[in-house]
Amino acid sequence: PSAALALLCGSAATVVVWKWLGKRQIQKKMEEARRSRDEGVKKMAKAVQQFREQVPSVQMDAILSLPLLELTGRLREGSLSPKTVLYTYLEKALEVTQQTNCLRHFIPECEEQLQEIQQQREKGLLYGIPVSIKDHIGHKGHLSTCGLVQCLGARVQEDSVLVKVLKIQGAIPFAMTNVPQSLFSYDCSNPIFGQTLNPLNHQKSPGGSSGGEGALIAGGGSILGIGSDIGGSIRLPSSFCGLCGLKPTAERLSVQCTHLLNVDVCSHPTPVPCALGPMARDVDSLALCMKALLCQEMFRLDPTVPPIPFDEEEYASSAPLRVGYYDTDGYFPLPPCMRRAVRETREALQAAGHQLVPFSPPRVHYVMTELFLKTFFADGGHTWLDVFTGDVVDPNLKSQVNCCKIPRLGKKLLSLILKPLQFLLFLKLKNVAMISTCRSVTEMWNHHHQIEVYRTEFIARWRELQLDAVLCPVLGPAFTTGYPGKLLTAISSTMLYNVLNFPAGVVPVSTVTEADEEELKLYQGCCDDPWDQILKQAVAGAVGLPVAVQCVALPWREELCLRLMKEVETLSHEK
Repeated sequence: PSAALALLCGSAATVVVWKWLGKRQIQKKMEEARRSRDEGVKKMAKAVQQFREQVPSVQMDAILSLPLLELTGRLREGSLSPKTVLYTYLEKALEVTQQTNCLRHFIPECEEQLQEIQQQREKGLLYGIPVSIKDHIGHKGHLSTCGLVQCLGARVQEDSVLVKVLKIQGAIPFAMTNVPQSLFSYDCSNPIFGQTLNPLNHQKSPGGSSGGEGALIAGGGSILGIGSDIGGSIRLPSSFCGLCGLKPTAERLSVQCTHLLNVDVCSHPTPVPCALGPMARDVDSLALCMKALLCQEMFRLDPTVPPIPFDEEEYASSAPLRVGYYDTDGYFPLPPCMRRAVRETREALQAAGHQLVPFSPPRVHYVMTELFLKTFFADGGHTWLDVFTGDVVDPNLKSQVNCCKIPRLGKKLLSLILKPLQFLLFLKLKNVAMISTCRSVTEMWNHHHQIEVYRTEFIARWRELQLDAVLCPVLGPAFTTGYPGKLLTAISSTMLYNVLNFPAGVVPVSTVTEADEEELKLYQGCCDDPWDQILKQAVAGAVGLPVAVQCVALPWREELCLRLMKEVETLSHEK
């Protein structure tokens, strides 16, 4: 017995030591990644300082205040040099990331790209424009971490197609921005590089998963950024940070060499695909970016992208539009200020001569639980859980990770216990881990078919009303940090158009008022249950923060979507 006890104790001690060594190895990798980032920041700060000493007369504020269209004009005519613009934005980015922790890494090769564009025969549409890109968009020689320790080893071997086209058009990628761990969150925090803050209010989240982009652009440290969107990851940061952002039809722009959960997006297609798209301070910037990207070089480098150039005529049209509208999707009641934004925008569009038609999206509850979540948790979340193997789980994701870890029998028992209580907070968490599961290949194929059936139903209702586009709400205002992880299914307003694969964009139209804050105190949501109370806590204290609306068009009609966004932007500025 004593020998057996000694063996047992020795085995237990071995396990403890092994786990400790594993955790220590993880900590070393994270410390090395942070040290590498900090060294890159110091080098860039030194380069900026040297430039300022060489050219002390640069009027930084004047350059930063220029809209993208005007800046491109000044660069092309030669009244501003690409070097001056690049170092101006580098200096501002250093300031913004110091305040918000929005950058994952500077791209030192931006200085080489600066030399290359000056040797190009023709000046591209984005000649001399500094561009920031989201962490997981491939750039040669750099990591695509997705906020995961397991992704810290291998560097990307070649530029993604989108980065190649940006460079061909004269743009200068200069920074990669922070993301939430695994990208499956609309906060922006990971254990390696930490929490990114909203530059408009440091108590608030910038949104996610393109939260680093949102914070950098809103803080003035970038004039144009590229994000990705698979459930609202461009539109939610745009809403939270007061930016314009466009999620195109997924196949409109190339996603080659874009990594999601440590795999190439192209090699793992899903029925709810990932889309890359632009984020900027105004709609014209989004349109210029799309025009630059939708070029022959994009179509040549990635033949899977339909060769459809940007339709300038549709974007510039002034013909009246027939616009469907709704201020709630019937699934997740949004705060009063977001519904006010839709109402005021609807009234402004009507006064401008457009025709507004009530529209109700069908069966959003079914879409959320049976279509969207089942796409990502078809195997009960096991694939997602695998990415955390040998990793530290970010606190903002722990509730979701723990929910997925519950055994299937435990989930069934939990469902039976909670169902009669109508305890919606936990029922929503349960949706992630239990309802959204495919038990066989046949069921998986049927799931794909049901998404197509729903798209057909939605388009039929759209055409029955003869709509050009739809005006609807988007989640906001900005949540207090830490709260997005508690309200995963609050993203129904954006998620719907990922399932449908419709182009959708966000435009800020107002700000939260004292009256909105008072009205929020009376907000009851569905049932005034704990879930609704958490939403009230998440958005409280937002006076002065941006309030946005969402504009949607049918697939491949990005120009029409942008055209409605531009109209909304113009009317909101006039007001």
